[in-house]
Amino acid sequence: MPDLKKAVILVGHGGIPKGYPSDKVSKLKRLEAQRRAAGQPMSAEELELDTNIRTWPRTPETDPYQAGLEALGAEMKSMVNGALFSLAYNEFCGPTLEQAVEDLIQQGAQTITVVSTMFTPGGSHSEYEIPEEMEELRQKHPEITLNYAWPYDLTQVSTMLVQHIGKFA
Repeated sequence: MPDLKKAVILVGHGGIPKGYPSDKVSKLKRLEAQRRAAGQPMSAEELELDTNIRTWPRTPETDPYQAGLEALGAEMKSMVNGALFSLAYNEFCGPTLEQAVEDLIQQGAQTITVVSTMFTPGGSHSEYEIPEEMEELRQKHPEITLNYAWPYDLTQVSTMLVQHIGKFA
């Protein structure tokens, strides 16, 4: 049996970079809400605004969230036993989950596991949006195994958090 090339994608929320025009953020969120309410695909205007914010120049000072996710990713990458590794963002920052999956497939990944930084149940990104996007990607790439490592075992998450608290008690 051939050794299938494995990959991991760490998905974070994404942040609005400091200095990005707030009127563009407001317009993007308004268009997104209208699209979701109507059950329509993204309009050209929404796509342009989404692309603009995701590709906006960033530094650790203008987007500390991105810098933090990159730092976490660097730690994780060394722990995934040589698997390909990528970051992705739900909104405001690039690459998107679809872009990260496509890039890893181009690199030869056959099995891709997606993991979210969002631990708690009930969030729209982790509970609804990522699974919906994963299903679309599975249909587009039936030859690729796409796993979503969610929901988290809340006992494991609680144990990690309590251990962390111990460092400060």
